[in-house]
Amino acid sequence: MSDGPGTRTTFLDEVRDAVRPRSALLVLGVLALGVLFIASYAGAFHDPKPKDVAFGVVAPAQISGEVTARLDGLPGSPLDPRAVDSVEDATRQIENRELYGALVVDPRGTTDRLLVATGGGEAVADALEQVVGKVEAAEGRTAETVDVVPASKDDARGLSAFYLVVGWCVGGYLCAAILAISYGARPANPRRAVLRLTTLALFSVALGVLGAWVIDTVLGALPGGISGLWWLGALVAFAAGATTFAFQAALGIVGIGLTVLVIVVAGNPSAGGAYPYPLLPPFWRDIGPVLIPGAGTWSARSLAYFDGNAMTGPLLVLGAWALGGTALTLLFSALRTGRDAVEGSEVRQ
Repeated sequence: MSDGPGTRTTFLDEVRDAVRPRSALLVLGVLALGVLFIASYAGAFHDPKPKDVAFGVVAPAQISGEVTARLDGLPGSPLDPRAVDSVEDATRQIENRELYGALVVDPRGTTDRLLVATGGGEAVADALEQVVGKVEAAEGRTAETVDVVPASKDDARGLSAFYLVVGWCVGGYLCAAILAISYGARPANPRRAVLRLTTLALFSVALGVLGAWVIDTVLGALPGGISGLWWLGALVAFAAGATTFAFQAALGIVGIGLTVLVIVVAGNPSAGGAYPYPLLPPFWRDIGPVLIPGAGTWSARSLAYFDGNAMTGPLLVLGAWALGGTALTLLFSALRTGRDAVEGSEVRQ
């Protein structure tokens, strides 16, 4: 192989020319992301077990403490039981997302009632049926399951809210990545950063309403109407995109990989989608509520099935990611502009 008269290029020379250090580092980074993806998803999903599930006990005063203590002492602590005054109070707490379920004990017979809410995730309801069923069987009793907040018949396993949020997140960070690739990973100046953020905001509003329309009107998978989901979707997509912008402004193209790490690798398996928080291992259970997919999934389920209850915290999380991403994007672009101005001045001198 020859590049011209008197020169000869070897295969090793071709490799050295093609594989630059920066490219090699990026490939190694992608390899690391792939390994982390496998570890995160398999770690979160390979062995789901209930742990400290918030659970109510409705029973006469003379046996309430005994029943609660028995459930609290189960091996592995699957339940976090607490006495509740009445069936109505237990139902209200489930609807307010304070409890995942409740056992209503009937001392006059051998059949009790297990209140669950498949709208909050069918996997938790199944886990409660298994745990309570074993306890009841050991006592020679049975529990009849009553779904007080049922998932839509077209919302298989209660996963539609999770997939909807994943779509919003993917759209948000892909929009930001495309804008970066088209015009350079780091915004050259604050004006361009504002233009990108404005474009992202318009895109997020459009994606929010289209996603809500598909999931509600086209598929009928989630009840509750389009309006609430629309603005939640806009916030989720913008938060994901603004976070991507911030990472890109700080790290360049490597920032896209960091976005994938935070939202996809860490965020999706910890979002409470396939397995709500009480079924996840400690690490994923702890990080899920403070990441965009987790806060979005919880909020989407609240809008669809729980009349918008228990959304303040998740909305604050989403707002923090959106505002933080916006502020950091503007800050890094301003710092870069100032640095470029200083360097240009030094060159002229």
